[in-house]
Amino acid sequence: MFENDMYVAGRIAKADALRQIGINPYGNGIIKESSTQEFLQTFKDVQDLEERKDTSKSAQVAGRIKFIRLMGKAAFIKIEDYSGVLQVYLSKNELDENFEVFKKYIEVGDIVVAKGFPFVTKTGELSLHALEFKILTKAISPLPEKFHGLVDIELRYRQRYLDLIMNSKVRDSFILRSRIVSCVRKFFESKEFLEVETPMMHPIPGGANAKPFVTYHNALNVERYLRIAPELYLKRLIVGGFEAVFEINRNFRNEGMDHSHNPEFTMIEFYWAYKDYKDLIALTKELFYFLLEMLKLPKQLEFNGKSIDFSTFREISYEDALVEIGGIPRGVATNENALYEYLLQNNVKLESKMELGKLQSEAFDAFVEEKLINPTFITDFPIAISPLARRNDTNPYIADRFELFIGGSEIANGFSELNDPLDQLERFKAQVAAKEAGDEEAQYMDEDYITALSYGMPPTAGEGIGIDRLVMLLTGNISIKDVILFPALKPQKKEIKEEK
Repeated sequence: MFENDMYVAGRIAKADALRQIGINPYGNGIIKESSTQEFLQTFKDVQDLEERKDTSKSAQVAGRIKFIRLMGKAAFIKIEDYSGVLQVYLSKNELDENFEVFKKYIEVGDIVVAKGFPFVTKTGELSLHALEFKILTKAISPLPEKFHGLVDIELRYRQRYLDLIMNSKVRDSFILRSRIVSCVRKFFESKEFLEVETPMMHPIPGGANAKPFVTYHNALNVERYLRIAPELYLKRLIVGGFEAVFEINRNFRNEGMDHSHNPEFTMIEFYWAYKDYKDLIALTKELFYFLLEMLKLPKQLEFNGKSIDFSTFREISYEDALVEIGGIPRGVATNENALYEYLLQNNVKLESKMELGKLQSEAFDAFVEEKLINPTFITDFPIAISPLARRNDTNPYIADRFELFIGGSEIANGFSELNDPLDQLERFKAQVAAKEAGDEEAQYMDEDYITALSYGMPPTAGEGIGIDRLVMLLTGNISIKDVILFPALKPQKKEIKEEK
C-alpha cells in the first residue's frame, strides 16, 4: 500500500538506517515521567536556570514532533502530547553523536523522548534543554503541510487519528465529551440511580419507532436485531423491583444520516418508579444546571450562530406550539381534514391516509422544531405517536409525555410510562397493523413485555437523552460527525483500472 510514494520510501529508508546503527525505531520500555503541561506548570517560575546538577529541576517528556528548526550545531523542536506543546532545545555539545542521529534521521511526525532541565529562551518561552534524546517511534507517513493542516472534511472523518494529531481543538471536543458523560453518570449516581447493562442484540426490536439492523446468531439459528432502544428491558427491571435505573447505551437505527443523525449513537435512558413526567422535567432542568456548573460553562451558549439562554426553561403544549410557534390556526391544527389540506398546500409530503396525531407530527417537524432555540419542553403529545406512554387521565387523545428541544433539535424524550398491560397490548396490535400496512418503523409485538407488565409495574416515569446531541450543544459542534470519534461514512469510491 506504500508503493510509489517517494516520501514514505524515504522515511522507511531512514528507519532501516537506524536499525543498521543499532537503534530500534520502534522501541519500548520508556516511561513518560511528565506531560508537557505538567512540565510548564511545575517550572512556571523558572527565569533562567542553568544549574544542570540540580536533579530536582530535571524532567523527562515524550511526544510527537510537530516542528523542527535546525541551526547548525543546535536545534529547536516542538513536542506535542495529549496535554499540549513544549519547546525542546537540542545541542551537539550535550548530545554529541545523538545530535547527528537527530539531524540525519528524525523528522516531523516522529515520536521521541527528551530529558533535561528547564530554562527560558531569549524570547521568554519556557523550554526544556535536552541532555538526553531518543527516538521512540519512526513515522513513515508524513503529516499534512503545517500551514494548511488537515482541512479535508472527508479525510478528517475517515482518518480520525490524523485529525486528532493535527487539530488540537478536535481533541479538546472529545476530552470534553468524556467529561460530559462522566458528569452525567455522577449526577444519576448522586440521585441513587443504579447503572445497569441490558442486551444489545434483541429477539424483537422495540422501545422506539425505527427500522432495525438485522443480524444472525449461528448457534441459535435465529435472527437478532441490534438494539434500537433499551427501554423495554429497563422497564422489565422496574417490574422486577428496582426503583431507579439508568443505562448509558449504544443504539443502532437503520436510517438516513445527516448533521444530527448517525446510525450508531449514544443515549442515556433512565426510569424512576413512583414518579411522573413532571418529576422528569424538574430532574432534567437540574441535570443541565449541574452540567453547566461542573463544566464551568456559562448559561448563555453560542450554537450554530444562535445564542441559547439556559437561565429559563419554557413549557408549552404540543397543540399550543403548533399554533403559537408554528403559526397554524387552531381550528386547522385540531382538524384532520383541514390540517391535511394545509400541509399539502405548504408542500409537506404526506401519505394518503394519516390520522390527526401523525399529521400534527408532520406539522410540528415542518413549522415548529427548528424555531425552538432556547430550552423548551413540549408537553401533551398526541397519543397516536406515543405508543409506550401513559394516556392522560382527562384527555385520552394526549399522552403524559414531553420532549426537550434546544438549538432547534430534540435533546430528550420522556413520559409517564404506560403500565396497563391490556392497553399496551392494544397499542402493540395497532403498531403491528401499521407495520403490515407498510410502516417499516412501526413497533413489533412483544408478548414477553406484556407478560412482565401483567405482574404489575409501579407508576413509573422514563426518559432518554441523546448524548451525541448533548455534546454537540455543549461543545458548539453543529455536526454529529464532530462528536463521534468514528462516524458512519459512505464507502470510498475505488478506482477501477481497465486491464490492457
